[in-house]
Amino acid sequence: MTSTDFAIFEEGPWLAGGPGRLGAAAGVPTMLAHEEQLLCHWLGAEWASGWGALVDIGSFVGGPVARMAEGARGAGKTLRFHAFDRFAISDAHKAQFLYSKGVPPFEGEDSRGVATDLLAPWGDAIMLHAGELKDATWDREAAIEVLFIDATKSTETTDEIARVFYPALRPGSVVVQRGALHWREPWVAVHMARLGAVFEPVGHATDDALIFGCVEVLEAETLDAARLDGITDDDMIRTLLDMREVFARFGTEDRLVELIDAVERSPGKRAAWQMVARPG
Repeated sequence: MTSTDFAIFEEGPWLAGGPGRLGAAAGVPTMLAHEEQLLCHWLGAEWASGWGALVDIGSFVGGPVARMAEGARGAGKTLRFHAFDRFAISDAHKAQFLYSKGVPPFEGEDSRGVATDLLAPWGDAIMLHAGELKDATWDREAAIEVLFIDATKSTETTDEIARVFYPALRPGSVVVQRGALHWREPWVAVHMARLGAVFEPVGHATDDALIFGCVEVLEAETLDAARLDGITDDDMIRTLLDMREVFARFGTEDRLVELIDAVERSPGKRAAWQMVARPG
């Protein structure tokens, strides 16, 4: 078992100091809430020591990894960053999330060039991995110190992320599950609960993110047993109810109600786009 003390995450230390610390990273468009941006910066500046890589899954155009890299740069650290995404964007999302933030218009869906330009201030510290997550690979012997996940849009993808990346986590690693409290992704909290012997809930970042500390080496049989493939609605609701103390600990009991309600309103649905919104 790890001797790493995760208690500091309860205190939300990333909130101190204000937004000015984000520096050049503030210019990289992102869908992250402000507190989540500060969390990313703090993870690079204060938490990570460099024994493993910092990996951003579902990076959009590099917003989370830019904030982690800026934190590391400001702290004088040399860390390794990896960003995984399709790096493909629709015209509607270009206008909403990029052009409105000052990114010049560009043709086509491929956003790798945009991401590369936006991440230029951090040089070759950041490696981009473009493609579908189902095709992603990672050497399990290459330790991951921080894993930031914003791509759990289905149970299938959630299982794939776990299969590819979780074996590289070590006691002391931190996993940020950005969709853990979002009603469209109720399976995320369920999955982490199923892996409760390996991942301890250690913090909450507004609005939807839960932070987990890795406390044990993940064994293959544990990962297999936690798979979401074939999970029933009753199983999900039962697991969520068993997490009452976790939700109460972070003052998010209302989110527990929303997650259970979401499962009940969308029986058998296992993709975010299929989930039915609450009337009104």
